[in-house]
Amino acid sequence: QVQLVESGGGSVQAGGSLRISCSKSGYIYSPYCMAWFRQAPGKEREGVAAIGSDAKLNYADSVKGRFTISKDNAKNTQYLQMNSLKPEDTAMYYCAAVGSCRVRPGLPISAAIVDYWGQGTQVTVSS
Repeated sequence: QVQLVESGGGSVQAGGSLRISCSKSGYIYSPYCMAWFRQAPGKEREGVAAIGSDAKLNYADSVKGRFTISKDNAKNTQYLQMNSLKPEDTAMYYCAAVGSCRVRPGLPISAAIVDYWGQGTQVTVSS
């Protein structure tokens, strides 16, 4: 059974930074993708960033140059470093995992194919 547990959300002023983490337990069929999604009230869940087993990356256009996804395989943990935060980044952020997956730069991962979700961590950016 795969479990994903997020931590590190909170409130920050515009222009600030936050790092959120996702701890993974259990086996996922390799190659697999780890990703971050977010969902603001009244909006659809959208992909933010993804990282593959081969460390290939993909970012949403709205966060390129501001957010960085990374992972520590030894700790089974992935991270999302968020800099230059904007009020429009306010959302619940979800960790996600997809088995038998490869990240293709420029092609976002759809929420429809996610195998496992975390419970979410709230990020609030005030102006």
